[in-house]
Amino acid sequence: MTDAVPSTPRGSAVEVFLVFLRLGLTSFGGPIAHLGYFRAELVARRRWIDERGYGELVALSQFLPGPSSSQVGFALGLLRAGPLGALAAFTGFTLPSAVLLVLFAFGVSGIDGPVADGALHGLLVVAVAIVAQAVLGMARSLAPDVRRALIAVGALVLVLAVPGPLGQVVAIAVGAAGGMLWCRTGSAGDEPARFPVPRAVGILALSLFAVLLAGLPLLAALVRSPVVAVLDAFVRAGALVFGGGHVVLPLLDAEVVAPGWVGPDEFLAGYAAAQAVPGPLFTFAGYLGALADPGPGGIAGAALALFGIFLPGFLILVGVLPFWDALRRRRGAQGFIRGASAAVVGVLAAALYDPVFTTAITDTPSFALAAVAFVLLVAAKAPPVAVVVGGAVAGVLLSLF
Repeated sequence: MTDAVPSTPRGSAVEVFLVFLRLGLTSFGGPIAHLGYFRAELVARRRWIDERGYGELVALSQFLPGPSSSQVGFALGLLRAGPLGALAAFTGFTLPSAVLLVLFAFGVSGIDGPVADGALHGLLVVAVAIVAQAVLGMARSLAPDVRRALIAVGALVLVLAVPGPLGQVVAIAVGAAGGMLWCRTGSAGDEPARFPVPRAVGILALSLFAVLLAGLPLLAALVRSPVVAVLDAFVRAGALVFGGGHVVLPLLDAEVVAPGWVGPDEFLAGYAAAQAVPGPLFTFAGYLGALADPGPGGIAGAALALFGIFLPGFLILVGVLPFWDALRRRRGAQGFIRGASAAVVGVLAAALYDPVFTTAITDTPSFALAAVAFVLLVAAKAPPVAVVVGGAVAGVLLSLF
């Protein structure tokens, strides 16, 4: 079977970088909230991909190890502007939080005080509205009938009953199985977007992923190089975590605190700072790399840690994409895809409740602010950036008065 011809990229790397830089500056609330921001900006507003393709991409990211929201952003950049677009999406989305956390490692802190705390709380409340809008929009497209709606509800219940990444993976797998049984028939919809990754490149990426995971520990033991040791630690953390976000924290603790590279107090301080910045939580690795001893430390150590923790997730995504493209075009696989996509709606709905809602909605004013933000997004079609800025200002006012 020959490779399908990939879609021709329709944009430029500069365009992708600027879009994702804005997302990197405004996307608060963790990976599930990031997926909501991506949907609002790139599906609903810019139409880089349709709802169906986006749901399938989110489902795929939940199955793979690595930072799920960053993998989705990487794939969207790849779709829009090819390999340079993928790199531009990663750089734009990651750069703001990475820079802020490295500055924090150097003792530069601007996130303290009641005004900053109020702004952060307002941003987290807006994230509730962003995710709610994403759940509503994706439910209309990916769970439009009774059978798929029931799959979504079942996934929601399963995720709440089995917290953590295991529940998410199992929910999507069960949803896919349900789709194969109950959702085989139906309109195929538009031709799905094809990612510009040949199978040869996919096989090379998977091979490199395996070599890094198996070979770096051996190399670190043989050469006794601090640089190799740091790279090995962060590659292992990035390769063994599913779901991204807070799930990576115990792995990072085991890799850098247990051997004494970073003190426990420094680790917790950096984790607290990571909650106050936008973008992916994986950039916490930059803070740790800047402080880690052994290793180059400083900016070089931060760059090495960031490279190590993100690389495995992107390699496995690139490795799987060409085979995913082939699978999703088979008529016999359409039920599998429909069921998995419907389950994604349930997974996002469960995360909307916990941790997004339970973390941000702490009192009546917070709930009112979330409701206003939701109405602005859904009914008034207000730009998400304007709602984010308004939420930050409202959060400051609530904290002061």
